[in-house]
Amino acid sequence: MFYMIYSEDVAESLDKRLAARPAHLSRLEQLKNEGRLLIAGPLPAIDSNDPGSAGFSGSLVVAEFSSLNAAKDWANADPYLAAGVYARSTVKPFKKVLP
Repeated sequence: MFYMIYSEDVAESLDKRLAARPAHLSRLEQLKNEGRLLIAGPLPAIDSNDPGSAGFSGSLVVAEFSSLNAAKDWANADPYLAAGVYARSTVKPFKKVLP
């Protein structure tokens, strides 16, 4: 089943985010290579694809896991969480309808 992982950044997270980005992306690449990643990306803090120094307010990942607990365990091991980028993450089941 798919699960949505919505994570919210702490204030002024950009420098921490940039430092932890390679490790964060590596885990997403692994999900992609396993055919389990539906979508992933950051949430710009302003209405722009390139928010510059405004940074990001969070991230969204929708991926396939064996259970809600497995999805929560994956989210809790995110390098952004360990680096202090995320204030909190919400994990919920997701039912893909479209496209």
